[in-house]
Amino acid sequence: MYKQILCPVDGSSSSKRGMVEAIQLAKDQNAKLRFLHVVDTFYPMMDVTAGLNVIEIAEALNKNGKKILKKAVDAAQKEGLTAEAEIRESVGEAVAQFIVSEAKKWPADLIVISTHGLRGISRLVMGSDAETVVRTSHVPVLLVRSQAKS
Repeated sequence: MYKQILCPVDGSSSSKRGMVEAIQLAKDQNAKLRFLHVVDTFYPMMDVTAGLNVIEIAEALNKNGKKILKKAVDAAQKEGLTAEAEIRESVGEAVAQFIVSEAKKWPADLIVISTHGLRGISRLVMGSDAETVVRTSHVPVLLVRSQAKS
């Protein structure tokens, strides 16, 4: 049923649960799997004299993103799958927008994304990339909820 599955990963434990689900689904469906990591390099600066080195931060975020993608690809390989990995850099653009754009461009026929399941003030402050992906995606989205706290 699904031939190309896109799975955004950010290195969080929640993201890992989504990654595992995407791997199992791709294996079950004999589908291609692509992991996506979006590096958000927008840094609002209040004081330019603070000595913030944006280039070093961007390089560190990209390096970390590549490590996250390597772990995801390695996890897929352990399950007998060959997965692709893409890293995209955002400068102030919403991460969710990059996910939906990548799903169109590739083209994916399913997005598997994790969600923290935040409610109330936490959701208001942090926002929800997963919710935005669900609302704006042209393809089905499978939400994988992070493990509930006991």
